Amino acid sequence: MSDEGLAARVAGSVGAIDRAAWNALAGDNPFMSHEFLTSLEDSGSVGPGTGWQPVPLVISSEDGPPLAAMPSYAKGHSQGEYVFDHAFADAWERAGGRYYPKLQIAAPFTPATGPRLLLSDSSLAAPLLSAAEQLCLQNDFSSAHATFIEPDQLSLFEEAGWLLRSDIQFHWVNQDFGSFEDFLATLTSRKRKDLRKERAAAQEGLEIVRLSGDAIRPDHWDAFWHFYQDTGARKWGQPYLTREAFDLFGERMGEKIVLVLALEDGEPIAGALNFIGGDALYGRYWGCSKQVRFLHFELCYYQAIDVAIELGLSRVEAGAQGGHKLARGYEPVETVSAHWFADSGFRAAVAEFLEREREGVAADRNYLERRTPFRKSV
Repeated sequence: MSDEGLAARVAGSVGAIDRAAWNALAGDNPFMSHEFLTSLEDSGSVGPGTGWQPVPLVISSEDGPPLAAMPSYAKGHSQGEYVFDHAFADAWERAGGRYYPKLQIAAPFTPATGPRLLLSDSSLAAPLLSAAEQLCLQNDFSSAHATFIEPDQLSLFEEAGWLLRSDIQFHWVNQDFGSFEDFLATLTSRKRKDLRKERAAAQEGLEIVRLSGDAIRPDHWDAFWHFYQDTGARKWGQPYLTREAFDLFGERMGEKIVLVLALEDGEPIAGALNFIGGDALYGRYWGCSKQVRFLHFELCYYQAIDVAIELGLSRVEAGAQGGHKLARGYEPVETVSAHWFADSGFRAAVAEFLEREREGVAADRNYLERRTPFRKSV
């Protein structure tokens, strides 16, 4: 596709862009959808006062629909990203530079893989990334960072000269299982028994329900908000999302949500929120008002596996961190981010650091792969 007659511009928000036009580029990833990103904007979860200022980039012809787009944010800190660059910030500021603001290309608060360049044609990747670099230079941003990039787009960033950084997550992979028992059959005998015991202990005396669409009522969101606040306060100091964000998720994309609740005497005591993609289930938030042994594993991991099997999805992405997922049948997989730095000297220093870091990440992944709970092939 020729870029003649095309121009890049910065929109004030995703909400300022036509919903159908944005979603035509975003595909079936729920976190790139107009509904998800505008829910964050309209609820005040991103925007003024949050350190996440929406500056989505769009390429289009004059008065035409967007042909390419980038969900990007001017960031005043490094919170809510899950690919930690605090060491970069510290090094640059010790050298007398100013690291913030920076440009973040991401689904805010969401360590789930997906497209970061929303393209009608792959030839628009280079001009879109060039526009992001120009945005940084014109506004004195130190750098640009695209996190949790789907594998098919990595070469587009690499060809543009961005630095790639590796990390590890734990994903469950569906091998065309017909049931949870089929999955258990792939585990060693001891692990199979352990998982059955955990599920039985977690469910004892409780009712587990899964809700989607209109079945999710305001009182369900009230309960889940309570759980989310508790988890957020312990992990991050304060929750990233506002209460209104959950209402908007339910209104705008309820059919893409699976809310799993544990009920005791009819009252919710714990919950886990999942989003449905075209080929994956994404576990996002969890919390509880009462500690029950193994309930976290049941709601976040085992119920997600059940849902993925029922829906015929190829994998479950259960979020960042969590080596404890390994024993529950979630496998170590590589996740990759891409980084651009305005200063060539600093870029060279980061490139050297990333080379050393990659070696360590690869060694960690090899170590973890040897410790999966699956039966060994003869």
